[in-house]
This record gives sequence, structure tokens and C-alpha cells, in this order.
Amino acid sequence: MDSIDFMPDERAEALALAGRLMRLMQPVTRPGDTSAVRRLLQANAATLRRDRFGLHPVLRHMHTAILLAERLSPDRNMALALMLYEYVRTGAVERAQISADWGEDVAHMVDGLLNVATLYSRKAAVETDNFRKLLLTFADDIRVIIIMIVDRLALMQAINHHPDAEAVRHVAAEASYLYAPLAHRLGLYAIKGELEDLAFKYSNREMFTRIARKLNQTKTHREKYIADFIEPVRRRLKAEGLNFEIKGRTKSISSIWNKMKKQKNDLDEIYDLFAIRIILDVPPELEKNQCWLVYSIVTDMYRPNPARMKDWISIPKSNGYESLHITVYGPEERWVEVQIRTRRMDLVAEKGLAAHWRYKGIKSEGGLDTWMNNVRDILEAGADGPLELMKNMRMDVYDKEVFVFTPKGDLYKLPMGATLLDFAFSIHSSVGSHCTGGRVNGKNQRLTYRLRSGDTVEIFTAQSQTPKTDWLNIAVTSKARNKIRVALKELAGRRAELGKELLQRRFKNRKIDIDDPQLSRAIVKAGYKNITDFYTAIADEKLDVNDVIDLYTSFDRTDDTTSGSTHISASEYVMPDPLADAEHTSQSSDILVIGDNIKGINYRMARCCNPIFGDDVFGFVSSEGVIKIHRNDCPNADNIRRNYPYRLIRTRWSGKNGSQFAATLRIVGQDELGIITNLTSIINKEKNSSLRSISIDSNDGLFQGFVVVGVSDTSVLNQLIKKIKTVKGIKDVQRSK
Repeated sequence: MDSIDFMPDERAEALALAGRLMRLMQPVTRPGDTSAVRRLLQANAATLRRDRFGLHPVLRHMHTAILLAERLSPDRNMALALMLYEYVRTGAVERAQISADWGEDVAHMVDGLLNVATLYSRKAAVETDNFRKLLLTFADDIRVIIIMIVDRLALMQAINHHPDAEAVRHVAAEASYLYAPLAHRLGLYAIKGELEDLAFKYSNREMFTRIARKLNQTKTHREKYIADFIEPVRRRLKAEGLNFEIKGRTKSISSIWNKMKKQKNDLDEIYDLFAIRIILDVPPELEKNQCWLVYSIVTDMYRPNPARMKDWISIPKSNGYESLHITVYGPEERWVEVQIRTRRMDLVAEKGLAAHWRYKGIKSEGGLDTWMNNVRDILEAGADGPLELMKNMRMDVYDKEVFVFTPKGDLYKLPMGATLLDFAFSIHSSVGSHCTGGRVNGKNQRLTYRLRSGDTVEIFTAQSQTPKTDWLNIAVTSKARNKIRVALKELAGRRAELGKELLQRRFKNRKIDIDDPQLSRAIVKAGYKNITDFYTAIADEKLDVNDVIDLYTSFDRTDDTTSGSTHISASEYVMPDPLADAEHTSQSSDILVIGDNIKGINYRMARCCNPIFGDDVFGFVSSEGVIKIHRNDCPNADNIRRNYPYRLIRTRWSGKNGSQFAATLRIVGQDELGIITNLTSIINKEKNSSLRSISIDSNDGLFQGFVVVGVSDTSVLNQLIKKIKTVKGIKDVQRSK
């Protein structure tokens, strides 16, 4: 049912609602507001669509605006935001236009309503505490929350007899779980009661009808009882010279049903079906004294039940509710609840804090209840009109938490400042340990990315990935940090075992027996406090095995002077040539020749500089006996040449190489649509080159990316760099070391 044309009955209803709304909003509207809104609605009517219940959005929003004005107070900006946001959502009107024509405050509330609509589109589980918290975070402005609550009431009033019973029950469940509690916390008791009654009606219509019918049957007797109860109280209060009003109120049907379930009784056995409310007209300074005076009068006339006495005047509720509740034994041996409050207290109880008080901006110290309690401390009577200063009130009630989604719509809560790495560990420790990065809202992000509420996060993993020490500087959650520490400890243990094996193998090759006490002396002499760190340093090549052997044997020269063995110092030691089998490949015995056709030599390209065919290179014999090929301009070259000159091997390439080498390019450019596509297209089209991986990070209109390409030699790489620099928007391309 997509048609947006008004039906004949809808057109008449729209005219009636418009007139009613204009009368209600007349005290706060500005000249030209009505005509401007009418022109906007008429010009963009075709962009609107009916909702899933077939309701016309204009009618629904007018109903909501009327409820806002009647149940709380007329507010121009809230009504405008409500009427206009649908057009921004459909794209008919730009957000900038709303700000220019109606002011930034209206535009800000429109943003909040759009954020909430986006949240609902994620189809996350509404029946979770995290969803409620995320909703408050997304809404940002307390007025947006109030609009949502009242809009839900308007919707529930409109779908009373809708044929889609399942959809109606779903709306009722949301109202019961989400919106009624929010209304309660904001002190919107009347709206909360209506939401609960309608939710009960739509979810259990049979029981609702039964209770309603029973209440209607006993209405006459109940009204007579209330009158008989009130009359003697009225006479006593008049005798005291008090200004007051007494009302009898039947409790809501949902409240009665809750009592029936709690007490496990039938309706006939529930006696406190109504409450007597005494409302005093009294100056603020006399409120407490006169409330307690009325309390003493009522309890003098009727026997009270001390167990059911509730003093919310001395200690108000966190949402600002103030009242004295007492239960007394009335005529016909029935318990009657009496509520004693002032006119100010009653207004807050009926319409909430938002209807009568001025709000000033504060920050949360905790959850919503704490926030609302703090609100009470800064309340002051306002002459500027209800809701006037709520524009300064932001819903920063969960400003210490972020809420993010998985691609499947699962919702996770993390502390503010949590990173993509924290999220990976919150899913599972295995996911975190193997995390290489992720995609956030469709864009690739690194482990350091700080999550924001509403982000949709997909985690990338690789089996080869393991936790790193610097991860402890990235993670902020205790769970992630603890898991990283455990993983690092396990990895350190495995590396220590590897280092031990390397040391034992080298000692065996040198035909040296290991004496544990002597090795312990060498470990201490080398500056290591424990054997695990020592072996780990060997595995990580931070400590050279030959240096350890030299240190170990030095104790023999010092302590074992009777031994006839001869020890060779490190400076005199000549490493056996591991390349003896490859001498036929070289014109000179002191030059290592590498290439595709070279066999029998254990060598590999160093990861620190990723040399490719054509680079000026040198060989370095590692502690494992493997020859690592480094570029001459490698970041580690100076350190290697300075500390291990005896382990260097002159190296050159053998003829033309046929394989591809990995080279990393750092690219900076403007973050424009299609630039990445153009970049990858050039790489894939270039002969003897291929794209292996790409990582992009954008900020303030610029992107920085690292692209790993496969190339056959340096000439191909240089040619590729030249072509990439010609792409429009690319600012810089450099080979990364």
C-alpha cells in the first residue's frame, strides 16, 4: 500500500487535525511557520510512502504533534522536527535547507530522528539492554527520546483494529519493553500508563476486555464508595483552611492485571482498584509541612498500614517524582490508597520533568537513573515556557560506552575508546589472536581504529597472525589485554624452546658439552635475569649464538687452566663456508650468486626490506645457518655491518629472474570516488606485475594506503611507480622499506 494520496476520509481528518494543531501551537509559532510547512508538504508529497500499517505519514505526524502539545506542552522546534524529518529521510529536502530555513536546533533534532531510523533499519534485537542504551546514544537529544515515546503512543492508538495481528503484537512488545520504561524514567506517567494499557490490550485482548467489562459493571458502586470516602476528609481539610482538590482515580487495566498476577487472585479479590489523590495549592516553601499535615489528618480518620507507607517527598524518585503514598483501612473493610502531593508535584507526575522545568546541560556520571537524579539537583522554575531550554540537554547518559554491530546484526557493548582489536577479542579469543584488521561500515580499517556507536564491524583473520607486544598499547579492555598477555606468554615459551634448540645444535656442531652451571653464569653475564628471556633473545636473533659460545668458553679459559684444550676467540673464528657446494655458480669464491637456477643453497629474502631482482643486495648468515638477502639500503643494514661483519657475504643476482617478488608501495592521494579502482586497474594491466594486497586508511579528504605488488624486477617496479603517479588525485608514491 504505497499510495500517498489522501483518501476522502483522510482528507477530512487532515483538515480537522491541522486546525486543532494550529490552535494548540498558536502561542509558540512564528509568522509564516504554518504557510511554509504547508508549501513544503505540498511540494514534496509524492516522495512520501505509507508505513507498514498503511498509515499516512502526514496524519501520523500530526497526531504525534498534537499529543506532544496536549500531554506535555507546545514546542515549536519539536513539532517542526517531527513534521520535516520524513522529507530529509527520503532525500526530498537537504539537511542544510532545514538548518537554513528553520534553524540549527530543528536540524539537530532531525539528525537525531534520522539516526534512530538508521538504528531500526539494522534490525537488531530490540529486546536487549544494549539496544536501549544504543538508542539513547543515537538519539543524542532528550527531546528526540520524548518525540519517539509520544510517536509510539500515536501509532498504538492508530492500529487498534489493524488486521495484521502479528505486526500489532510486535509493536506492543516494543512499547512494553522499551518505550514504557523510558516514559517511566522521564516521569511521563500518564503516557507510560497508556502505553502499558494498549500493549496489554494488543497482546492479551481477551483478558483486557474481561477486566474492562468488570470495571464498567462496578463503576457506579465504585464512584459511590469514593464519594463516601472523600466527604469526611474534605470537611476536615476545609476546617484546617487548606486549598486543595480531591480526585478519585481508577487504576490502569495493566496495573490491575499485574496485581492479579502478583497476588495470584481473581479480579473480585483485588480491592485497591482505585486511588484517592489529594492535591494541595501551596507555596513551595510550605509544600512538605502541608503534605505531612494532610497525612496526619487522613491517618487520624482511617487506620493506616505502615508497611505500605511510601515517602517520596523526603527522598524523591530518581525521575523527579514526589508524593506521599499511604494505604488506609476504609469503609466496608477495604484498603484504599491515598496519594498526597502539591500542584507542582502533580504536574511533574502527570507530564514529567520535561513539561515544567528548565534543563541545563550536564554530563553523566553513570547510567540513566543517576543522570535523572542529577537533573533534579539543577531544576529551577522556568518563566520561559515548558521545554524551552531542553535544546541544551544532550543524552550523554552512556558516554562511556560504544555499541557496535556484527554484519549479522548482533549488538556488542564496549567501553568508550575501544579499538577494532578489542572488538575482535570480545567475539572470541581465537578471533582476536588471529586478527589482521577489519572492515568498518564498508571501509578497511587497522587494528588501532577506535570504534564509534553504530559501527558495523567485520573482522579479518589469518592463521599466520599472532599477538604482538605492541597490541597491549592498542587494546583498552581488560579482556583483550589479559588474552594478549596469555598468548604472548605462550608464544614466548615456544620461542624459548626454539632458541634452546638452536643453542644446543650449535654447541653440538662445535663439539662443546653444555654444563648447566657454566651456562647459567653466561646467562647472568649476558644480562638476562631468567633463562626464558635468554632463549627467546636467541630465537628472535637479538642475541648471537656465536657470542654466547664465546662467553661460555671464556669461563673455561679463566677457570680451567689445567686443561690442554685450545680455545679460539670470536675475532679469530672463521665460520665454515656453507656455500662450498655452490662454488660452481660463481666466478669468484667470495661472491654468492642467487637466482632461479641456483640449487643447494639455503637462502631467503629478508622481510625487513623485501629485496627484488635488480636491487643492490648482500647476504647475512643468520643463527639458523640460513643466508638472508638484504637490500644495501635496508633499515637494518648499518647495524648488521657494524656488529656482524664476519657474517656478511657479497651477493649478486644470476642473469634474468623468472619469478615475482613482493614489493610494498606507500601511496598518498585524495579520497575521491573511483581512485582506488583506477589504481588497481593500472597495477593489474601492467605486464609482469600483480596486485597482492591493499590497505587503505582515509582521513580529512586524504587517503594513505599500503599496496603490496608482485613484480619481476626493479625496472618493472619503477615503471609501475611512474604510471601510478599519473593517476589523477595521487599525490605521492614511494617504495616502503
